[in-house]
Amino acid sequence: MSLKKLSYLVITLTILLATAADASIIGGLTHQKKAGPGEKYTGSILIKNEHKKTEEIKFYQTDYAFNYKGVNYYGQPGKLKRSNAQWITFTPHKLTIPQGEIAKINYTVNVPDDPNLKGTYWSMIMAETIPQGSPESTLPAKDKTKLGIVQVVRYGLQMVTHINDTGTRKINFLNTKLLKDSSERILRVDVENSGQRWLRPTLWTELYDESGSYLGRFEAGKRRLFPDTSVRYEVDLTNLPEGNYKALVVADAGGDYIFGANYNFKFIK
Repeated sequence: MSLKKLSYLVITLTILLATAADASIIGGLTHQKKAGPGEKYTGSILIKNEHKKTEEIKFYQTDYAFNYKGVNYYGQPGKLKRSNAQWITFTPHKLTIPQGEIAKINYTVNVPDDPNLKGTYWSMIMAETIPQGSPESTLPAKDKTKLGIVQVVRYGLQMVTHINDTGTRKINFLNTKLLKDSSERILRVDVENSGQRWLRPTLWTELYDESGSYLGRFEAGKRRLFPDTSVRYEVDLTNLPEGNYKALVVADAGGDYIFGANYNFKFIK
């Protein structure tokens, strides 16, 4: 952390949740729309000041990506190959919201007239609080203290454009590993979206013992996957006894888009 102008020490927190102490984004943090090449659509972002004082919030764009290792990327807008940041204009770029009031950001998305566009494109609009009395703020400082720790809350709003129903749907199983410690056994599965359209696969494992008897279905939940991103699922197999097992790992992205892989593993003490 570095010392800012006017001796403000700033702590920035990236919070990808719909609520926080100071403000809330009404309607969630994902804005998605189907559109064809050359089409235009509009929308709005509503934000409510839940704090007991007036808040200033600034808005700016970034790209967005993530991987199964837990790394999140918020880069310069328009650099990723599937970024739609350059298609989006919005206003205003800064708001002053009195206590309890709701303010609105209006945005327009102009999809390029390019027949080669297929699948899902996305980016972020960031909403970030401006500390009162800081160099960016137009509000007066709360007191004469010039050195202090200031919490900055940042929301990431995902702006998603689907080019109608185009784009391939494909999943790769990258890594599968059985983890064991003194108290639990976890089957870790890393999954990548290698297609052109976003998916929200639910992952589960169907287990069979070495004689082929079916032992049950073990769930790992649902995750969102943009193209060229990856996530990690964990399947809890703690209650299984020692032995040899066959596993069918299934990622169900809805409709006809179901992907699977077979694995063999052994439980030992």
